[in-house]
Order: sequence, then structure tokens, then C-alpha cells
Amino acid sequence: MDEVDPAALGDVAYGIFEHLLHRELREAGRSLYRLVEDGTDFSDELERAFDDLRADYPPLADALIERFGTADEILAMIRAGEGVVPTKTTQMYWIVEDAPSARPNAVDDELAGKWLVFLSPDEVDAAWRQVRDATAAGELGLSAKVSTAKRNPDARDDRYVIYVYTADWRDEAGVMRVREALRALGVADRIGYKRNLETFRGEYSKKGKRVTYYSA
Repeated sequence: MDEVDPAALGDVAYGIFEHLLHRELREAGRSLYRLVEDGTDFSDELERAFDDLRADYPPLADALIERFGTADEILAMIRAGEGVVPTKTTQMYWIVEDAPSARPNAVDDELAGKWLVFLSPDEVDAAWRQVRDATAAGELGLSAKVSTAKRNPDARDDRYVIYVYTADWRDEAGVMRVREALRALGVADRIGYKRNLETFRGEYSKKGKRVTYYSA
């Protein structure tokens, strides 16, 4: 049996730990990004998330400590922006924010689609904060996510991308309402909207081929 790469195991451990931390915060009615940005203490929830990891996945808890250090060191890393600020997040490929009314896995429905907003590294943090807050307030679509500083092997250049999901690509009025809301947030350049149907088929923009369903 091949030996497991410690770095890869640490990455898996951190992903599960972050999921557990978000679960702890949701149960307490708290949001990680608000706590970080407001400077509010969330060490108790982080400790409980770590205890849950230790109880359910002891080897992963050990790998987490070996890779990232103590719970206090992980807390400091999150307070510095890991998992909150796109350009400071290096452990996860995406940061996600769901609308309050979004049902689980709604973004994976075949009727869903998303506006794609491509941004330079010096633009993305401020833009994501606006999109995230508007999504959390129920003012955009059903969910939004942003790429991070963790290098994605599928990325074609050094730009970041924000996806802003809507529930039904057939609802043109609803899709365009979200586009106008993005315009009000400062997204003035023309952007494209891609249906999940094209994503599921593995269809991507190539020379002479257009896969965006709407453009505005």
C-alpha cells in the first residue's frame, strides 16, 4: 500500500475541520466572516470543531496539528483571512456564501446557472465582500462563491472568478434582476451567464465557440 502524502492528508484534514467549524458556528447562529471582520472571539466554537475532528477522525486531527500547529495557531491563521478573504485563502479552492432561503445543493440543479465575474487579484477581495454581503442579505441569487489564492489546476490565468448563482436559467427576468443588482455593486463590464447544463457537459469557451447563455 502506498504511503499517504502528509501534505495531502493535512489538506483533507483542514477541509473537514473547516466544515465542522462552520457547522458549529451555524448552530450558534454565527458566521465566520462576520466574526473575523468584527474581531469577535470564536475560540470556543473552534475548539469544539477540533474536538469533533479528534473524536471522529483521530488520524486527521493528528495530521491537522502536524501541518498547521495548535488550535491557537489555526485560529490566528483564520483571523488573518484564511477562508474569509480570497487572496489570503490558500487551503480551499472556493469560499461559498448561500442566501438565507437557499435549499441544500440548489446550485447543482440542472435549472441553475451563474453569472461569471472575472477579477484581478487587486480587485477581488473588495468585490467578493460586496457580493457575499448582498447574497447573505438575500439581495442577489441563491448562492455565490469565489476562487481563492490556492492554485487551481483548471485555472487559465491569474484572475479570480466570482460565481453568482440563480435558481432557474429560464427565468430571464430573475436572471437579469441579479445582473442589475451586480451592476449596482459596481460590476459594470459586460459579463456572461452560464447554465449548469453546459457545465455538466464539460463545455467551456474556446475560439469560435460560445457557451454563455446570456450576456449583459
